[in-house]
Amino acid sequence: MRLAARSVGVALLSLGLLAGCGAKQDDQSGRPATARAFPRPDRPVSQAGQTAFSTEVQRDSVNEAQTVMDLADIREGMTVADIGAGEGYYTVRLAMRVGKKGRVLAQDIDAPALHRLGERVERERFDNVSIKPGAIDDPRLPQASFDRIFMVHMYHEVTEPYAFLWRLRPALRPGARVIVVDTDRPTGQHGIPPSLLFCEFSAVGFRLTQFIRKPEMQGYYAQFEAVGDRPAPEAIKPCRQADKPAAAR
Repeated sequence: MRLAARSVGVALLSLGLLAGCGAKQDDQSGRPATARAFPRPDRPVSQAGQTAFSTEVQRDSVNEAQTVMDLADIREGMTVADIGAGEGYYTVRLAMRVGKKGRVLAQDIDAPALHRLGERVERERFDNVSIKPGAIDDPRLPQASFDRIFMVHMYHEVTEPYAFLWRLRPALRPGARVIVVDTDRPTGQHGIPPSLLFCEFSAVGFRLTQFIRKPEMQGYYAQFEAVGDRPAPEAIKPCRQADKPAAAR
């Protein structure tokens, strides 16, 4: 009887350990509930840094915004989103480029930065700019509203890239483009290798349409368009640091 009881106890303990391992592997507690249907990124994610990437005078001295807006073909009357707008370096320059008939939506998850940007927009009288808070897994953009969506030196800080890009797609108008400016270095060091960027966008149904390295942007310019239907969240295959989409090989 004692031997049988001991065997049962060992069996229960083993089952408990197995259950504990399974719970650890499936633990989603550190993720937003709204992101748990999507795969985790199989890479480190940079911690959010300062909202001012560098001074505006320094960036203008190398014509950064001018170069990026020219590459993106920003014209009067367009509607543009500036995701991770921070202190508004791109927001105000986009607002001047699209003019009174255009619109710019500035989005960020940093509430104090958005507050400061709101004060700047009011002070400098940019009546064509709106400001909206986002979420780490959802840019919260209105559907079918944008000709261009910008993510400048911020994509590597997105902790739920697949959910984020999946929810961004419906905000694009026909013929719209998503613009990423980032740095070619590991994702844990405030950058993302281009091949990994291409793969993550491809996994959610985006195609690379332009890529160019530009020292004045302290990195590279990548432009994407949405193609086909959005994949189901459970069908998205996460990329690894070394992965490359077929089109980039």
